Amino acid sequence: MNIRCMIIDDEPLAQRVIEKYAENLPFLEIKHKCHNALEAVDVLHHEKIDLLFLDINMPKLNGMDFLKTLKNPPLVIITTAYAEYAIQGYEMDVIDYLMKPFPFDRFLKAVQKAEEILNNKDGSRIESKELDKQEESIIFIKSSKKTYRVNLADILYIEALGDYVKIYTVDKMIVSYQSLKNIETLLPAKLFPRIHKSFIIALSRIDLIEGNHVKINDRMIPVGTNFKTDFERLIKPI
Repeated sequence: MNIRCMIIDDEPLAQRVIEKYAENLPFLEIKHKCHNALEAVDVLHHEKIDLLFLDINMPKLNGMDFLKTLKNPPLVIITTAYAEYAIQGYEMDVIDYLMKPFPFDRFLKAVQKAEEILNNKDGSRIESKELDKQEESIIFIKSSKKTYRVNLADILYIEALGDYVKIYTVDKMIVSYQSLKNIETLLPAKLFPRIHKSFIIALSRIDLIEGNHVKINDRMIPVGTNFKTDFERLIKPI
């Protein structure tokens, strides 16, 4: 099912970040963008919205006070730079609380919570199609006599090394006897682009792009000439 979403944030840049993240998730439909809560009230009176991405510090009516006015609110994910409202937010049954600036993997985790709740609200259990989506979030990598279960969200980047690949994750490095091309076929291309003949990166793990290099953690990874155009089209810098 598609999730009908509305962004409520007075900062255009913050709205754009959420829009860019949502473009990678086809089941999210950004139906409206509002610069203040009063605009959102009018939308909710006329249209069904499943999920709100709600900022707190806004003019006219702040996010928390806005939530209190709603009798049957949609699901809510708070997006804010202010940590002090977290407890109040959870007391109001928001499903997640994202601190700006938040990376794509954290956004994805929050959205997946909403997706699961909406599936259950519809009275439907997660069917085989949804199970397939869950299975697609992990891969199994053979290394010597061991096989590792790897969450896609934990991958930083993958480096080719002759007939081997090195898979760097948040907590380990795995060496596997296979080609980079084979690993590439296991990964969603929009989230894990190949940017060099020897490198695949996790888009959500990019810290900085400088010249023809991408920084992930402390590693500067080159962007190959043959891959640069597709990479720039994917990230759509603003």
